[in-house]
Amino acid sequence: MQPSLCSLLPMAVSQPLPERLRPDDVADFLGQGHLTDRIRSFMQAPRLPSLLFFGPPGCGKSTLALLLARASGKKYVRLSAPEAGLQHLRRSLTGVEVLVLDELHRFSKAQQDFFLPLVESGELILLATTTENPSFSVTRQLLSRLHVLRLRPLGHAELVTLAKRGAATLQLSLSEAALDILAQAAHGDARTLLNLVEYVAALPEDRKTAEGIKATLPEMLARHDKDGDSHYELASALIKSIRGSDPDAALYYLACLLEGGEDPRFVCRRLILSASEDIGLADPRALQLAVACQQAVEFVGMPEGFIPLAETTTYLALARKSNSSYAAYLAAAKEVKTNGPQAVPLHLRNATTQMQKEWGYGKDYKYPHNYPEAWIRQDYLPAELAGRRFYMPRDNGEEPRLSQWWRKIHNIKKTDDWS
Repeated sequence: MQPSLCSLLPMAVSQPLPERLRPDDVADFLGQGHLTDRIRSFMQAPRLPSLLFFGPPGCGKSTLALLLARASGKKYVRLSAPEAGLQHLRRSLTGVEVLVLDELHRFSKAQQDFFLPLVESGELILLATTTENPSFSVTRQLLSRLHVLRLRPLGHAELVTLAKRGAATLQLSLSEAALDILAQAAHGDARTLLNLVEYVAALPEDRKTAEGIKATLPEMLARHDKDGDSHYELASALIKSIRGSDPDAALYYLACLLEGGEDPRFVCRRLILSASEDIGLADPRALQLAVACQQAVEFVGMPEGFIPLAETTTYLALARKSNSSYAAYLAAAKEVKTNGPQAVPLHLRNATTQMQKEWGYGKDYKYPHNYPEAWIRQDYLPAELAGRRFYMPRDNGEEPRLSQWWRKIHNIKKTDDWS
């Protein structure tokens, strides 16, 4: 059993290694050489413009923002979007000229609109960071008022240099082979790299070799997995728990996603798909609730957005289940992909010209509303598919009521559905 990091590191160390090594001078900043000239021009400009730093985790977005804020000589404050509501923002910005805001994409449209007059008037310089594509995560109005700087993952050589700094800070001796292993495992993420260095420092001496680190690596990476397999595993577990009608498990995986920093819009999309695929016609209100949840989260923002997300997740888990429409489409799509689309029957085609009428378009079409119960028997599928059935109703929830009349007019018995 591997020792925990907290149990082995000296208690006197109060800050994680990534915070202790955050540079105070832009000269000590590693990476992003393609932005050097622009950063230098911003630091020398009479007034610092509002900026948006876009890039993957651990590439230096917040560090650059803080360096520029300090270099401006103005009073600044740093906040994190998931923890800052509008009231907290208003209180925190009193007397502040520069705001360093992490994870701007976690703010709703209404929350982002709060900055428009402040940035437009020059009352506030906004230095924001995001890991999400600004074209989709930031409102067009706010984006037009920001200079966007796109940061890249750190290169291998830069990561090795940073690992050496971290090891020196912890008085840790690592071989070049060990440094290479850690740099490769970090995948361009400086924060992950320094966390790994810190973890290695807590290992027994005989495990600090390249071979020992490589053997320990799977566990180490599991502790720092933010955007890898864990992201998809948790989403899969959430949907499968809903499908299996287990609200406790569904809420647990929802909490894992949200507390782990998952974009709530991603969760909303998964819930909308689950409402259609797994619940479907058994409870048509489920899709309405899922769409309303997405709108509520966009309007309310985080962190309070967990409330409609939890309600919707619970409802979907409790709802009756039917995937009949999902399965029906897959069956129809398989037919089209296998045999191609067949010609539309002539009586279903619109005759918009005299020539089309002469060809028989629309001839003998029976308008259902002219008949009792607004229905008359006629063929709708192409002749090659006459009698073919794709939709097989389930006997769950609302679906029996919805399909009752359809069964009657087509003389379909329940025993015929899944025989």
